[in-house]
Amino acid sequence: MQLDKVVNYHKALADPTRIKILILLAEGELNGQVLAEKLGVTPATITHHAAKLREASLIKERRDKNTIYFSLNHYFIKNSASATENLIYQRLNPERTAERIPDADQQLRESVIKNFFTQDGKLKSIPAQLKKKLIVLTHIVSMLENGRKYSEKEINEFIAGFHEDFATIRREFIMHHFMYRDNGVYELNPQEMWARWEDLK
Repeated sequence: MQLDKVVNYHKALADPTRIKILILLAEGELNGQVLAEKLGVTPATITHHAAKLREASLIKERRDKNTIYFSLNHYFIKNSASATENLIYQRLNPERTAERIPDADQQLRESVIKNFFTQDGKLKSIPAQLKKKLIVLTHIVSMLENGRKYSEKEINEFIAGFHEDFATIRREFIMHHFMYRDNGVYELNPQEMWARWEDLK
């Protein structure tokens, strides 16, 4: 199940039209009609390919009345590519996935944990800033068991032990590739796929 996420990422790229869509979106946000005209295909074709790209978190959608606009999800395009490389080479070169955290990053992590968690481990609030949010999410999700399959009820109960808004945090786990969900069953993704707060400026 964990490898499916990597496979789905590459499946999303395994079509010339989808690659062309991403190239066009690199220049900025476009709606489906404009993409269809530029590529010489029907809007229905764009809708089909956009769904595949969205499932792999490579693009984002924004609706304005009856028009849907697409834009690149820059972070996950870069993150998914590096995750694949790390997965392939991790056994040959463990240092790639076990790099030491620079002192400045370590200090930031410790500061965020201290400021956002109580002494008994409860989360005071969900950080608004993405970098701090990812530090908090990484801290929490790291306490789950690798390879274990969790029901949604079990995940809710686990998160509720840290914060009452378990629904939001559960969605964040999926959104930032910490966990994989399939028919109501949750499982940790390989750490190489997790959104890395260290990569954010």
